[in-house]
Amino acid sequence: MPDELAAFVHEGRDGWLFLTAGSNNVIGQFSETQAMKQRLMDWKALLISRSRRCESLGTTYLHLTVPEKLTVYDHLLRDLEIDQRLSPALRLRQSLIWHPLVRRACLDLVTAFRKRSDSEDLYFRTDSHWSFAGRLVAYQALCEALGAVPREDFPQRPFDEQEFQGDLGGQLDPPQSELARFYALQRDSVRHYASPIVEAREAAGAINTLHVGAHVIYRNASPDADPRRLVLFGDSYSHFAPSMLMIMLAETFREVHFIWSTSIDWAYVERTLPDILVTQIAERFMFQVPDDTFDLDAYVAERFGAELGIGEPVQPD
Repeated sequence: MPDELAAFVHEGRDGWLFLTAGSNNVIGQFSETQAMKQRLMDWKALLISRSRRCESLGTTYLHLTVPEKLTVYDHLLRDLEIDQRLSPALRLRQSLIWHPLVRRACLDLVTAFRKRSDSEDLYFRTDSHWSFAGRLVAYQALCEALGAVPREDFPQRPFDEQEFQGDLGGQLDPPQSELARFYALQRDSVRHYASPIVEAREAAGAINTLHVGAHVIYRNASPDADPRRLVLFGDSYSHFAPSMLMIMLAETFREVHFIWSTSIDWAYVERTLPDILVTQIAERFMFQVPDDTFDLDAYVAERFGAELGIGEPVQPD
């Protein structure tokens, strides 16, 4: 491996690769420094504030932190020690356990994932993201917390197996790949709206370049769909590709909105008045605490206006 890459990709056992550094200071978050203590205090205050605001709107709030691979598969590290008890996701959850309003809103995926870590690959070995098995565990936990009936046939839906070079495997010399399975989960849900940047990047065959500001809405007319409307603010772990978490939710609920952002656009929430608001973030991104002043329309106009040649964004019906 080139020297400049050694700082943030760790080669563990049995082909497992781990992100350890970078702009989010991944390993540094597993510490008891004053900076991390303050960040966790800020996260706690943020989730309490979000829960209270949703309560005032009559909206159910749920927060999902996707555990880092280091948090779940620390036993597969090689000559690298991580104190799993210092996982930011675990510590945040523990700090909220006695809070009557928020303890139900902050899901504990760390415990659920660690229980399954010896029997299933919950992440791709060569990538920083979770696998279908990991998404399925999170999806089932979300449904249980929301009192929704999960779709049980996802593992039986069509899939394709291919050689996959993950975002970490591609950094090695020579690159490392693995055989991975990708499911086509979308069946009942139909995309009702895609923002101009989503349509433009899809038309250009560049869906993999989408990031903050992507916005889609799916509707599901199936009689088995949960009748509630769900709005999801999340990152690449949610996504709306056919095999991802957002599609799992779209196959389950009557209407699902996805906005790629770890901060909430409260004007959007108040305009759509969802039954359920879900926020999702990767554990490593907890290094930065969202301020929830995100304005989707303003961001799109500033970030993508020149690319799209548009003025004010058109709101979906």
